[in-house]
Amino acid sequence: MNSFTPNLRRVLCIGGGPAGLYFALLMKARQPSLEITVIERNRPFDTFGWGVVLSDQTLANLAAADAPTAALIGREFHHWDDIQVFFKGRQVRSGGHGFCGIGRKRLLNILQERCLELGVNLVFETDATDDQALAAEYKADLVIASDGLNSRIRQRYAEVYQPDIDLRQCRFVWLGTHQTFDAFTFAFEQTEHGWFQAHAYQFDDKTSTFIVETPEAVWQAHGLDKMEQPEAIAFCEKLFAKYLGGHTLISNATHLRGSANWIRFPRVVCAHWTHRIEVDGKTVPVVLMGDAAHTAHFSIGSGTKLALEDAIDLANEFGSGGDIDPVLEAYEARRSVEVLKIQNAARNSTEWFENVPRYTGMEIEQFAYSLLTRSQRISHENLRLRDTQWLGGYEQWLSGGKPIAPMLLPLKVRGLELKNRILVSPMATYSAVDGVPQDFLLVHLGARALGGAAMVMVEMTSPTPEGRITPACTGLYNDAQQAAFQRIVDFVHGQSSAKIGMQLGHSGPKGSTRVGWEGTDEPLEDGNWPILAASALAYGEQNQLPAAMTRAEMDLMRDQFVASARRAAEIGFDWLELHCAHGYLLSAFLSPLTNLRTDEYGGSIENRLRYPLEVFRAMRAAWPAERPMSVRISAHDWAPGGNTDADAVVMARAFKAADCDFIDVSSGQTTRAAKPVYGRMYQTPFADRIRNEVGISTIAVGAITDADQANSIIAAGRADLCAIARPHLADPAWTLHEAAKLQSREVDWPKQYLSGRDQMYREIAKQQQLAAALAAAPQAAAEEEH
Repeated sequence: MNSFTPNLRRVLCIGGGPAGLYFALLMKARQPSLEITVIERNRPFDTFGWGVVLSDQTLANLAAADAPTAALIGREFHHWDDIQVFFKGRQVRSGGHGFCGIGRKRLLNILQERCLELGVNLVFETDATDDQALAAEYKADLVIASDGLNSRIRQRYAEVYQPDIDLRQCRFVWLGTHQTFDAFTFAFEQTEHGWFQAHAYQFDDKTSTFIVETPEAVWQAHGLDKMEQPEAIAFCEKLFAKYLGGHTLISNATHLRGSANWIRFPRVVCAHWTHRIEVDGKTVPVVLMGDAAHTAHFSIGSGTKLALEDAIDLANEFGSGGDIDPVLEAYEARRSVEVLKIQNAARNSTEWFENVPRYTGMEIEQFAYSLLTRSQRISHENLRLRDTQWLGGYEQWLSGGKPIAPMLLPLKVRGLELKNRILVSPMATYSAVDGVPQDFLLVHLGARALGGAAMVMVEMTSPTPEGRITPACTGLYNDAQQAAFQRIVDFVHGQSSAKIGMQLGHSGPKGSTRVGWEGTDEPLEDGNWPILAASALAYGEQNQLPAAMTRAEMDLMRDQFVASARRAAEIGFDWLELHCAHGYLLSAFLSPLTNLRTDEYGGSIENRLRYPLEVFRAMRAAWPAERPMSVRISAHDWAPGGNTDADAVVMARAFKAADCDFIDVSSGQTTRAAKPVYGRMYQTPFADRIRNEVGISTIAVGAITDADQANSIIAAGRADLCAIARPHLADPAWTLHEAAKLQSREVDWPKQYLSGRDQMYREIAKQQQLAAALAAAPQAAAEEEH
């Protein structure tokens, strides 16, 4: 008690939802001398909404924060472990998920009762229209703005809080029913206008929450936007009758007229959480908490969790005894990061439900797996911990035989057999001399070919001397280069069961730059050569100004790409990829930020695609028909006015029509203004969308660091291959080591996975059991953009 913040005597919470009530009781329990008031506009023990969901982990957090309150809540919970998915007349059920449901009204009643027990002053039926007047009335030293999703306080001080509110694409209605569900239930129903889904879970002995959701366009097509509540509820009852067991659907928002109870979820992010006001000569912080500060989509059930954990964090921080301002700074810094993690997962989950038709071509087995892992927070091995039997059955279904880790499944593309789903990404090694690969590249690629991956990819290689990124980058435009690559390909084919792919690309406006360790994309200090681009636009102020390509130069460049493709075919490369990403020459045509042309190669996305498609078609015609070709694209420019994943879908469709086999899905690096949102597997959702919307195989790349992530990506159908760079740079035998861990539970290894010399490496991997990763060679730079 003695360490509690000394200059805090009176606290005012505006809003009596979970955040405000829980913060009030935690603070009062920690420092009984505090005067704490909660202002709520509704009547005592009155609320709207149905049930809320909390995970077992959140329950543990509540128990640690205040055991008496947690015990009261725990006695009221309806607990379940299973999730059940209904889709196209079939169902899948998996267990071990560990969630609890409680009525929102009952939760608030418990928090209200606990507040009264501890001596918190609860003021009901008071509409807080003026926070400053209330702060003065209650002589507050601190105001907690816990006034919910439509926070007036957040709106009043919007210039300080800087809220970003994104209304999502689906309409949903929050209903209840007396049908009880023994599992968290997802039910999908198709109508003549599109798909609806229900999220249903039981929260007391006789009542369940039943949320109905559908995209805005489908909602309008059925006329739900013009229906009064009773008619719309009757529509939902008829649509989901098979799951309701004769029970009705109930609304507790009957005060709303028309379709007002169907809402679009608002994703709220605030740049700042604290504003300071002057009240009676003193400065009073007004701090956002709960939905006023942030929201997370109901499909991951984290809104109440975030509110409660906000309260725990700030109460604990005050308990450390610091002054108010440092306490609030620490709270915002820590919680904003935790909230961002949840919101990133919620965004993935939200987008999955907004795009259900993207996945309806799947069988229910994969559809359910995709649903369960939609946020990218639940992984393959996490599912195994939850329900070993179910996941084993899914692996068996996926392989068509014995259960196999998804990343170890073989894949046939045209006439090529890949032994598993792992590629070694192209990595710029800056080790060539006059474009000729040296022994370093032989060792670099050879070691990784022996390390278990299905295929190793050569770094971006130029069809012309001027198309190299740096003076130390590889080329394939003369006999010496061809001979050096022949040596590498022969080693890979002769000494391993891996395949090897060539990536051809021209640096365009990012050419004539220094090697990576001297400054990525920085111009040479001397010895620069002329560079070309779609438009006369430099990559950065310090970069050289390129010349806009003429039609004659475009013809010549196309033919040079074809000549290099023919050389690659003669050498015996198994796979050919055309680099159309990351601001290099062909990418510069694709992005509206770098293509300012006014001829038929500029303007619309269709026009911007013309030249890259022309080059691809010419290369495809020269490349052996039995060997695969892929295209690497930047699926998002991460900059205002640039390409988005919607444009990437257009690109992928065009390349698919040109006989492309795979889209290698990366993003960004098209402009120095790019501001990517990084995170685990952060580019995988782009690969997912392209694969399942366009119907073309994809390669996922970017921040994929372990076998668990790769297994999740392949098993969910988000991509068909995973390209992994940095882990393979640190450990050339990364694939073998990860496979050794995965297969430790198997009696036999899949025969197609390892053969020949790989047997020796398998035994080494087993013996070492993931020995310390090899140190990266100093010359190698793991740059997945190449």
